[in-house]
Amino acid sequence: METARETTRETTADTTRETARDTPWETAFTRLVGVRHPIVQTGMGWVAGPRLVSATAAAGALGILASATMTVDQLRSAVREVKSRTDAPFGVNLRADAGDAAERARLIIDEGVRVASFALAPSKELIARLKDAGVVVIPSVGARRHAEKVAAWGADAVIVQGGEGGGHTGEVATTVLLPQVVDAVDVPVVAAGGFSDGRGLVAALAYGAAGIAMGTRFLLTRDSTVPDAVKAEYLKATVKDITVTTAVDGLPHRMLRSELVESLERSGRALALARAVRHAAGFRRLSGLSWARMVRDGLAMKHGKDLSWSQVLLAANTPMLLKASMVEGRTDLGVMASGQVAGVIEDLPSCAELVDRVMAEARQALGALQALGAPPPAGPPLSARQESPR
Repeated sequence: METARETTRETTADTTRETARDTPWETAFTRLVGVRHPIVQTGMGWVAGPRLVSATAAAGALGILASATMTVDQLRSAVREVKSRTDAPFGVNLRADAGDAAERARLIIDEGVRVASFALAPSKELIARLKDAGVVVIPSVGARRHAEKVAAWGADAVIVQGGEGGGHTGEVATTVLLPQVVDAVDVPVVAAGGFSDGRGLVAALAYGAAGIAMGTRFLLTRDSTVPDAVKAEYLKATVKDITVTTAVDGLPHRMLRSELVESLERSGRALALARAVRHAAGFRRLSGLSWARMVRDGLAMKHGKDLSWSQVLLAANTPMLLKASMVEGRTDLGVMASGQVAGVIEDLPSCAELVDRVMAEARQALGALQALGAPPPAGPPLSARQESPR
């Protein structure tokens, strides 16, 4: 039988969640993009589709569509589907080195998408074109010098991902990289890599960030279309089950360790090349790209990097390895990109429940700090309407 104490505790928790949902927490980032809460759901290939993005946006955070695994027509349909589900702002993630980047940018402008994010630095000209059309440009960076470059080119904000983050990642931890970038640029900085709760949000704000971005945490929600069996693999993983490997495409890639990953790491050059060609053919059929176009994209990816041609081919079709797991549920045939934070995630809330929880935890953490007499973090306001220092 439920006790009076349990009833009171549940009522208090419900009230806290309602407060978190209804009360915006303004930072320079929330004002820039027009969302209620300083939280971003990152653009994960095969994961960040219309359902997840619209659920995130409706919850008051910024959802970002992943477009690299879509044709232009599929992207247009996905954008319109999100718009049919919610009036809230959302974004689209683009590959700056893709041959049709300009066409995709035009689509974003024509469809009135609020934010364009980039995994690689967009050109100065592309940033200007998007900004002139009223689109907010937010590249993702993994180094201070990259943040300085895109900020000088006119980027409105940056997402800075530390080495804890999933997918292609760097070597520097978020706690070291984030303050470097905050000190180096005058645009809002969103912290990524290792975040899953409200304590992390307050920590990021204390470093001077204007919000946090989460990928794996949003992947592990009920609104994510990733198959349940794959989600179960993430939920049972410990921190030590998440590794960084260069065996997939020659670049450091953080993912769940699996038999496939171990097999790729054991493969010789000839076997790796054969596998790369096979997967590249599959990606060509799926994407509708010509071989010539894939070679051009591969050359763009190879530029400035010490990659073999087998690695270039794998880099061009890594989406096929992700699709096998994230769409088809074949963990034996695909890879599972993952942040280290998967090792501490234990449940599958809805996006609304997740965002409400993070904001409630953040307010609780900030309140506990203030109770100790600590000064407020540099980044967030103490109240919903107070101005941010940025």
